[in-house]
Amino acid sequence: MAGILGSLAAGMMTALGAIPVLLGRGVTVRAQDVLLGFAAGVMLAASFFSLIIPSLEVSEALYGAGWRPALIAVVGILLGGAGILLLDRALPHRHFVSGREGPSSDALKKIWLFVIAITIHNIPEGLAVGIGFGGGNFAGGMELAIGIGLQNAPEGLAVALALQSEGYSRLYAFIVAGLTGLVEPVAGAIGAAAVGVSELMLPWGLVFAAGAMIYVISHEIIPETHRRGHQDAATIGLMIGLVLMLYLDVSLS
Repeated sequence: MAGILGSLAAGMMTALGAIPVLLGRGVTVRAQDVLLGFAAGVMLAASFFSLIIPSLEVSEALYGAGWRPALIAVVGILLGGAGILLLDRALPHRHFVSGREGPSSDALKKIWLFVIAITIHNIPEGLAVGIGFGGGNFAGGMELAIGIGLQNAPEGLAVALALQSEGYSRLYAFIVAGLTGLVEPVAGAIGAAAVGVSELMLPWGLVFAAGAMIYVISHEIIPETHRRGHQDAATIGLMIGLVLMLYLDVSLS
C-alpha cells in the first residue's frame, strides 16, 4: 500500500506543476529548459543513489561480494532500458523533440500521441517508487517519492504548455497534464507486488527501474532541454537537481 500511495503522491505532482498554465501565468522557454534539466538531474541521481547502489547492497547481502552483484546490475540496467525502447517502438506516440514515433497512428489525434509519450515516460518512475517501498526500505521509498515528485512538477508544466501551444484550453491542458501522472501508482503497484513476491526480485527490480529511467533521461529529457539554445542553463539545472537528490539521499538515510 505504501508503494501505491507514494507513487500516487509523486504522480500528482504533474498536476501541481501545471498550475501556472491553469492560472494563465507565462513561463519563459529558458525557465522551462532549466526546470526540465533539474528534472533530469533528479532522475539521474535517483537512478544511482536510490536504485543502483541499494541494488548492489542487497545483492551482496544475498550472494556475497564478487561478480554476481555486478552482473545483476549490468543485466538489470540493460533490461530496463530495453523495456522502454520496446514500448517506444510498439506504441504510437509523439515526442517534443523528434516528433512522431512508433507504428502508424493516423487515427490518433496529436494530443493523445503526447499523452502516450508522457505515459511511457512515467512508467519507470512509478516502478522505482513502488519497488523502493516494496523492498521494505521506507526511508528509501520516501526519498524516491520525494525526488520523483520534484521532477514530475516541471514535466507536468512542460506537457501543459505543449498542449496549450497546440490550441487546447488552459483547463484542458491542466487536466491532461495531471492525468498523465496517474500511470505512476499503477506502475508502483506492479513494482511493489513484484518485489513482494520474493526478496530475490528486489535487486533486479531496482536496477531495472534505474535502467528505464536512464534511458528516458538520455532519449527524451536532455535532448528537449538542448534544442532551443539554452543548454548551458539547462545543464546548471541538471547539476542542481543532481546535488539536491544527493543531499536528500544522505540526509534521509
